[in-house]
Amino acid sequence: MNLQAIRAIYVFEMARFFRTLAQSIVSPVISTSLYFVVFGAAIGSRIQEVEGVSYGAFIVPGLIMLSVMMQSVSNASFGIYFPKFIGTIYELLSAPASFLEITAGYVLAASTKALIIGVIILGTAFFFVDLEIQYPLAMLAFLVLTCLSFSLLGFILGIWAGNFEQLQLVPLLVITPLVFLGGSFYSISMLPPVWQTITLFNPVVYLVSGFRWSFFGLADVAIGWSLLAILGFTALCVGVIWWIFRTGWRIRQ
Repeated sequence: MNLQAIRAIYVFEMARFFRTLAQSIVSPVISTSLYFVVFGAAIGSRIQEVEGVSYGAFIVPGLIMLSVMMQSVSNASFGIYFPKFIGTIYELLSAPASFLEITAGYVLAASTKALIIGVIILGTAFFFVDLEIQYPLAMLAFLVLTCLSFSLLGFILGIWAGNFEQLQLVPLLVITPLVFLGGSFYSISMLPPVWQTITLFNPVVYLVSGFRWSFFGLADVAIGWSLLAILGFTALCVGVIWWIFRTGWRIRQ
């Protein structure tokens, strides 16, 4: 394992993150604060509680998941797409680093960025609602796993994308709707039985449910299924990345 290669990519990516600190941190925090104002105040005044939890507190895990998923995908996809765009990807491929080390460098950097955003948003939530985390270690574990898995997805999207428009296509048209329809702002038990069954085909439901369980001890699906879903998704992404580097798809073409 070439740790120096991983460190070099990681340090380079994190340096870019800190150079654009205002855009990287301030923008997501302001956006999330607006969600708290709109959903917590406007809708929360009509929906007092969900399963015994105040609505303002209930939406916190969903808001964090929304930001973390989007940031993970965006950071990882841009990180690997930009070397393709300017042509330096060939220097990276010719370096003494395996696909695992290249992937680890970009994915760990993107995960760290998303994790920082998630922690800041969690801290921001305490200014708006009374919040208590029942299982802090489980919360941190779900947060880290989500950052890693969606950074892997973002890495795949960055390799797939042929232009900057495609780079934004999947996060905008796929991930955001899945998060909004995945029980981020409501419990799926509030839906009619037919829609509850349909919603269970949304993979984001399992991530949001497990993350919310770590806060309140409440879950729409069993915690075991949530863990299985995120681990399976991570393994699938790793397998796809291995195939991409093995075949050179969208890298050497």
